[in-house]
Amino acid sequence: MVSARYAVRYLMDPLCGWCYGAAPAVQKLRNVPGVQLEIAPTGLFAGAGSRAMDADFAAYAWSNDERIESLTGQRFTPRYRSEVLGKHGQRFDSGPATLALTAVQRTAPEREFDALRAIQEARYVDGLDTTDQTVLAELLRGLQLDAAAQLLLQTDAALTTATRDRIADAQRDMQQLGAQGVPALVLVGDQGRRLVRGNALYGSLDSLLAQLQAS
Repeated sequence: MVSARYAVRYLMDPLCGWCYGAAPAVQKLRNVPGVQLEIAPTGLFAGAGSRAMDADFAAYAWSNDERIESLTGQRFTPRYRSEVLGKHGQRFDSGPATLALTAVQRTAPEREFDALRAIQEARYVDGLDTTDQTVLAELLRGLQLDAAAQLLLQTDAALTTATRDRIADAQRDMQQLGAQGVPALVLVGDQGRRLVRGNALYGSLDSLLAQLQAS
């Protein structure tokens, strides 16, 4: 069992298919007594990391998604393929979803993982456009996170700054610890910070806990 002295930071991006694939393991880890898990959005596909959806990128994404589904059992539906990957010209930009997560973190922090799960499933299962702030606000309202929804739609300077600061903090962890991508975990303990790479999130819980303890 992982010592209770550890906090675990989950480096992720809400539009990362591999992070969606890791969701079952992340949920199990959240339920381990003594583990304090927090979301650390990296902005991987926000800002300069965003792009327009086109046929080549859609094919690349779908190829990855098929691998993820085979490995993890997480669903990537035909509706997602047609309504998200098939919408060429639409922005592939995790900035709005990251803002939504920060709005929840500022108003109901204990519900941020619920919001992340809803955003991921809305995209990969329901085929909704989670780059649209109005869609995201509706998702938050559906979770009874009305204050977060209102904050997201206002998108005031404080929310933008808080989101930018969270991304900078996560990117600093990635750079300092040599993370090559997401998902990944950062253990924060008496001996400093330690990186656990994302492949640990695709095996058994016992294997994951062993890697955390070894770190």
